[in-house]
Amino acid sequence: MNSVLLPDADDVPPEHALLVVDMKDYSQIPEAKMAPTRADLDDILSTVFAHSGVGDVARLDRAVKDRGDGAIYVLPARHAARLVDPLLSHLAQALARREQTRLASSPPIRLRASVHVGPLESSAHRGDAANDACRYVDSNAVRRAMTAALDHGLYLAAAVSDTVFGRTVRADRTKTLGVHHFQQATALVDGKAGFEETCWLHVPGLVPALISPYLTAGHDTTSPTGAGTALQPDVTDAGTGEQEGPAPVRQKGKASGKARLVQVGRDYVTAPEQS
Repeated sequence: MNSVLLPDADDVPPEHALLVVDMKDYSQIPEAKMAPTRADLDDILSTVFAHSGVGDVARLDRAVKDRGDGAIYVLPARHAARLVDPLLSHLAQALARREQTRLASSPPIRLRASVHVGPLESSAHRGDAANDACRYVDSNAVRRAMTAALDHGLYLAAAVSDTVFGRTVRADRTKTLGVHHFQQATALVDGKAGFEETCWLHVPGLVPALISPYLTAGHDTTSPTGAGTALQPDVTDAGTGEQEGPAPVRQKGKASGKARLVQVGRDYVTAPEQS
């Protein structure tokens, strides 16, 4: 007689890869333009997922209601490397194309992003991995990287968790990005005393040496460009400068908590709305 093993509370849930995106200054967009701007972002992401070999995203719009300025995309763990490379480069290119063609009346889209991997409860995809992925994107480390990006005319700043970095970049599973394309930092978030994690910052089109000054204590993140020049014009080349390996910098930032949970990829499961 065959017995069926039911899930147990002590079982470790299966791992998933997560991509979190958060639109900078979304709350400052006029209300009448919020929905069109978010629709532009959803279109960009759908195209970028397809171009990155991630899988079927045709049902995304029908699966989850819009939750505002951010989203959490949950994928099979096997896609972790693709979320780093080529997806980040494709996303940066798509944002640059939109910026070049948008009307003056259309709000700009600048994105902070994070890539993480970890166990999530299967049905609702709840778990520490989702919480941590949001904290990476809300950390002051990636916010300062966003300032570096904007100062150099770029529109995307990403934080890759140390776990993902080890499994993808260090493991040589990324096709165009290497260790020297990333700036090491430490992600902390105000009010989250238990969260202190190494992350790897990447701004497609900017060498790490131009991100590093923004992470030092007392750096004026509102100052105009002056630290150097961004790589032009191909944002797929994130730079060739060698990483000197500075010690991690402790950073603090506030969490916005604005996100929606989406399942994409071949293992698609419609996810409930998250509060």
